[in-house]
Amino acid sequence: MIILGIDPGLATTGFGVIKKEEGTLFAVDYGIISTPAKTELAFRLKLISSDLKIIMKKYKPDAVAIEKLFFAKNVKTALDVGQARGVALLEIMSAGLSPYEFTPLQVKQAITGYGQADKKRIQKMVQTILKLKNLPKPDDAADALAMAITLANTIR
Repeated sequence: MIILGIDPGLATTGFGVIKKEEGTLFAVDYGIISTPAKTELAFRLKLISSDLKIIMKKYKPDAVAIEKLFFAKNVKTALDVGQARGVALLEIMSAGLSPYEFTPLQVKQAITGYGQADKKRIQKMVQTILKLKNLPKPDDAADALAMAITLANTIR
């Protein structure tokens, strides 16, 4: 089973592709989609959409996990992330899949057993679970891998 995890963001959207085979998880690919800061919003959203479409076509995931928004500390940031998330949801549905949504708290608990785990702890656990030689970086890619691992351990 191929699982794609997505950590949506306007400036940086993380993605992580893993494979689940006979109960073992393997990293297939991970990285980020970056959009230029001083570019028109619609263009940035289009770039996220295009890159996600390419990733979906390349890896043909059987399931996709995406971060569920939960915060509103900064309204502008929440709106921007929400729009990027909306584009990602559209691409997931366009690929004929239904998204699985997890909050950061759910992912932290699933990966580390502790809902307040910091980014470094998440990276170390993802590295251990996927048997990676190095810490997965940047944070957005590690978070996307953590999202995919959470889904892999949730579905049968």
